[in-house]
Amino acid sequence: MASTFSDPSPMILTNILGRNEKWAEAMNDATKGQFFPKSAEGQSPKVLWIGCADSRVPESVVTNSYPGDIFTHRNIANQFHPTDDSAVSVLTYAVEHVKVEHVILVGHTNCGGAAACVKAAEAAQSEPTSALDRWLGPLTELARTTTPEGDLTALVEANVRVQVSNILASDVLEREWKLRDVHVHGWVYELETGKLRDLGISAGRNGPLQY
Repeated sequence: MASTFSDPSPMILTNILGRNEKWAEAMNDATKGQFFPKSAEGQSPKVLWIGCADSRVPESVVTNSYPGDIFTHRNIANQFHPTDDSAVSVLTYAVEHVKVEHVILVGHTNCGGAAACVKAAEAAQSEPTSALDRWLGPLTELARTTTPEGDLTALVEANVRVQVSNILASDVLEREWKLRDVHVHGWVYELETGKLRDLGISAGRNGPLQY
């Protein structure tokens, strides 16, 4: 007997492609056909955004930016592990080749990765058994040792501060600071309001920034 189950996936993908076509047409109309040919020539963003992979925090949308404005790296719980080749290579390319002027590490409220780390910290300690557990290990330890029990927002903010410190201590910035200044910032996106909040921990090659 044939199944009556209908897989909704093709319709979801069709909708995405349809919305893309309408967006491209609208962009062409708004820029008199100039945007995409110029975009294809190259990029020169001034900002590297390192954020969470959460679907609710798309950097171009929440900052009302155009494609080409923001160089981006996103992962679970907006981590910057000094030994992670993916994150370090993005930072290297953005700073040394694209020549961004600002690196922004962005966390967000109600982060699922941070919430999982709070639960893991409250449970009995055990060795990580999956790639996700290993990835979140440092954040779980942070939840266990430095933030108030169950305070997710405090953990999100503490995590941003740690990752900013990791970026500032990277060999990439140490090399580039010999040539020019690059500023690093820590922000939190509030899902409840749609607004970004600067944690006031910005720094450059001469130390903390005052503004």
